[in-house]
Amino acid sequence: MQKKYNIEVDCANCAAKIETAVKALPGVKNASVSFMAQKLLLEADDAQFQSILQQAVRAAKKIEPDFEIEL
Repeated sequence: MQKKYNIEVDCANCAAKIETAVKALPGVKNASVSFMAQKLLLEADDAQFQSILQQAVRAAKKIEPDFEIEL
């Protein structure tokens, strides 16, 4: 399953770090964080998608506490 989310990330460097962290999560097939578009594209296993999304948000907030995602 692949979904796109609106996000709020404050800098391009943080976006790159978030993308790397999310890609490293188990079950994630692909992830892309665009600072310019303020978008997160997440592709993950269907059965675990919600759990993986929650893990991705936690990982992003560790890197940038002000990270927000529009679900």
